[in-house]
Amino acid sequence: MTKLTFGALVALAMTAAASTAISSKAMAQDAAAGKTSFNKCLACHAIGEGAKNKVGPELNGLDGRKSGTAPDYNYSDANKNSGITWNEALFKEYIKDPKAKIPGTKMAFAGIKNEKEINDLWAYVSQYDKDGKVKQ
Repeated sequence: MTKLTFGALVALAMTAAASTAISSKAMAQDAAAGKTSFNKCLACHAIGEGAKNKVGPELNGLDGRKSGTAPDYNYSDANKNSGITWNEALFKEYIKDPKAKIPGTKMAFAGIKNEKEINDLWAYVSQYDKDGKVKQ
């Protein structure tokens, strides 16, 4: 019985290790798909090295950044006073319907409803640090 339990644990551990490797590969693919999705954002937002504010703020270092704090961007009071610190869950909720999440925002975007596209977009946006470099 002990050998059977040990064998099952070894098999489970090997499956978990393989799953982690697949997850890492899937994340890279998601970020690539998210880059394509980010084309919808390019008219108003920039990201990456040398990104500057446009109609909307640059999005470098979004994960962990307080809403309304990108330097030299003129935010609406709604964004400045939202109390939001961006993270994956808040971003995914916001991007579905920005005006519902932050009433009074200047962001004139209907939102993205497709869950896979939202996940891919987050994978892309969240890979950039505050300096526009891809996190290691």
